[in-house]
Amino acid sequence: MSIWFHEKLDLAALTAGSAHCMPGFVGIEFVEYGDDWIKARMPVDARTKQPYGRLHGGASVVLAETVGSTAAAMTVDPSKFATVGMEINANHIRPVKDGFVFATATSESIGRTTQIWSIRIEDEAGKLVCISRITMAVISTDRA
Repeated sequence: MSIWFHEKLDLAALTAGSAHCMPGFVGIEFVEYGDDWIKARMPVDARTKQPYGRLHGGASVVLAETVGSTAAAMTVDPSKFATVGMEINANHIRPVKDGFVFATATSESIGRTTQIWSIRIEDEAGKLVCISRITMAVISTDRA
């Protein structure tokens, strides 16, 4: 059974909606989704590398928060509720020097007032790069 508020997610619209803010600046694109997960990719390039030529840990967190936050927002009625981040953590596992990384957010708990999402970031070979968890608050739109 699907967890999404709308039957279908428009991945192109999700990508375009962030074109003029942080996710767009680092090249994040939504690429796929299933009943309880959503996936995006981000290039490992000059925008997302640290001075040593490897993927910057902060860029991984930007990717994780983007995918987790978007996932949470897609589970609620946007005319009544908004989802906002409360906490995020990340464990960086292995470096990436080029190509793309892919982040998949999967729901762990979708409650009335909070949500928890796990985000796995993998390289193009499917090797784990970073594992993250985000906690989201669900608030009424009159508070957003």
